[in-house]
Amino acid sequence: MAPALMPSPPLVPREGGNNMTVFLFQIVLMIAIFYFILIRPQQKERKRHQQMLQTLSKGDRVMTNGGIIGVIVHATDTELTIRTGENTRLVVDRGHIARKTEDEGARK
Repeated sequence: MAPALMPSPPLVPREGGNNMTVFLFQIVLMIAIFYFILIRPQQKERKRHQQMLQTLSKGDRVMTNGGIIGVIVHATDTELTIRTGENTRLVVDRGHIARKTEDEGARK
C-alpha cells in the first residue's frame, strides 16, 4: 500500500503540560525576581532619602550631589542655605542634598 494512502496514527497529546503555561510561569518568575532585586530596594532607598531630607535642620552638616560639604545655616521647605567656608554661603535646593555627614564636633 502506498504511504500516502495509509491511515495516519492517532494524535496523542504529549505529557508534561502545556508549553505556554511553562513559558508564562518563567516570565512571571523573572518579573518577580527583578522586582525584589532591583525595584524594591530602590524604592526603599528613595523613601529613606526623602525622610532624611525632611528631617534636615539648622546646624546639620550635609554633602550636596556635587560633593560640596557645608553646615546648614537657614532652612525653608524647598531650599537650604549652607555655609561652606568662613564667608561663603550657598543656597541649595533641598532635593540636591546627597547625604547628611558627621558633625564637626564628632570629627575632632
